[in-house]
This record gives sequence, structure tokens and C-alpha cells, in this order.
Amino acid sequence: MFSVLSYGRLVARAVLGGLSQTDSRDYSLVTASCGFGKDFRKGILKKGMCYGDDACFVARHRTADVLGVADGVGGWRDYGVDPSQFSGTLMRTCERLVKEGRFVPSNPVGILTAGYCELLQNKVPLLGSSTACIVVLDRSSHRLHTANLGDSGFLVVRGGEVVHRSDEQQHYFNTPFQLSIAPPEAEGVVLSDSPEAADSTSFDVQLGDIILTATDGLFDNMPDYMILQELKKLKNSNYESIQQTARSIAEQAHELAYDPTYMSPFAQFACDNGLNVRGKQNSRKCGWQESSELVWDLAKPPGPAQTIPGPAEQEPPVGKQLEHGEHSALIV
Repeated sequence: MFSVLSYGRLVARAVLGGLSQTDSRDYSLVTASCGFGKDFRKGILKKGMCYGDDACFVARHRTADVLGVADGVGGWRDYGVDPSQFSGTLMRTCERLVKEGRFVPSNPVGILTAGYCELLQNKVPLLGSSTACIVVLDRSSHRLHTANLGDSGFLVVRGGEVVHRSDEQQHYFNTPFQLSIAPPEAEGVVLSDSPEAADSTSFDVQLGDIILTATDGLFDNMPDYMILQELKKLKNSNYESIQQTARSIAEQAHELAYDPTYMSPFAQFACDNGLNVRGKQNSRKCGWQESSELVWDLAKPPGPAQTIPGPAEQEPPVGKQLEHGEHSALIV
């Protein structure tokens, strides 16, 4: 999701043109989103702002604007579980909590915690795992509060430079921190992190700041300099311009994921971890196919003495071919 911070078209245009001014009025976000699922239908949304196994939301309250993205762990599909159900339900629950005012703007971890707890208490069984990132703009204090669990994340761009960004949380290579709900017989075996383990930050923002939140499908395929090149093309703070920029970024990430000659950030990370991934393209010449694996067998749950990290995402090391959703927002 891509957002630009502004509080009025004229002021926003002045700020984007290089002017600055102090104002005590509330800030707000102009927001657009775009993404791709593994069915490769460009920009096609499932029910509720879901792209494939990824989900996102934008919620507004009188005190704050809130963005959220989540990436469902694809390995659950091997056990008959739709990964998008967990990520989508988590994001819809967080969205509802915000709209009902059941949150504190300075505590995005609280939104994630409350949403996850509702899933745990759901009378309808729900299985799965997901990373998550929540970003809250406190309109009156002009501060951004963030919570990131796993390898989804955010960027804040000002004057063409990244001034703030989230840090990935990984247990080990390609195994991000994640929220999980497992069957009773697998509790304590499937990898599951607490919402309180999310990395939290708070900082001031300015008019014209660009906030981009996305799942790893974007960050694993596009380094910062490529993202910044696309953001420099944004000339206006209206929704149409922001939507066009969000789509342009998503399309470029999608194309790079299927370029067998491209050394993506993910491929470089794989090489840094001792994986020789060059030249391993499949018959369609589009890099490795994703083969997410849930390290746990429903039919043969491991004994209590075993320590097995579970749902580890074994992703393709060249051009990470997976779905991605993003928000783009401009502060106005």
C-alpha cells in the first residue's frame, strides 16, 4: 500500500514542490493499493482487500489513519488450508477494531494483539500463519507509530530519500516471524510468535512524506533505489496519481520476479547464506517456482521432545515469485 501524507491539495502541492511550513492542523493520508496474487491476474482483489494469500486494509478514525498488510504462509496449502483465510481474517479484524475506536494510536502492537486474540477465540476453526505490519498516523500529533512482525514492512520517503524503514524479523534464512494458529495436536510444534514480539517504532512525519507498506513480494524483488525511481514520478497528491504510482511499482516487482537473469535482493540474500541459485530456472525460464513447505506432518505430529520450526517458507531464490500487496499513501 502506498500513501502520501498531506492535508489539502494546495498545501500538499507546495510541499511536494520543495516548500515547507508549520501547521497545527490535523494530517491525513491519501491512499491507494495494488498487488498481484499467484494466479497472476494483475491487480485483482479477492473479497476484502486480498491479493492471493496477502491481505491489506485502510481504516480511518477521527484520531488516526491506519494501514495494515499481512502475508499468509503458503505452506499451509499442502495440508488443505487456504493461507489467505488467516491473513485476510486478521486484517479484517484489525480494520474493524480501528473503525470501532478500540485502539490507541500510539500502540499499533495493541491492534495486532487484539486482532490475533479474536482469531484465537473464534468459534469457527481457523488455521494458518501470517506476517503482519501495522502503521498508524496520529493526525493531531503528526507522528507515525508502527509495528512489524516478520518480513512485510514499510518505507517512509522524504525528498526522494528513505528516512525510515522497518527491519525484517527472521528466525533463520527465509523463515520470518509469524502469528499462527495450529490444530490442538500441533500446538507448541508449529512456529508461532507473539504479537508483542513485533518491532515497534514511533517518529514524526511531515507533509508530503510518502509511506509505502508492502509484503515481502515487493521488497524481495525491488531494492530501495528502484522503488525511489518510481516514487520520483509522483507529481500530484490526488488519488489517481498515487494509484498509478502504486500500480507501476507492483507491476515492476511482478516483472522482475520472472526475469531469470535478474539478481533480486532475495537472490542476493540467498547467496549470502551459501545457496548457489544461479542458473536454476525452470522450463518457463522464470526462476524457481515457489514451493512453500510447512515443516510438520498433520498425519504424524512430532513428539514433544522434537523441536521443529514450522511453517517455514521455502521460496524461490531467483526472482521471488509470490504474491505481493502494497499500500501507497501521501501525507496531506
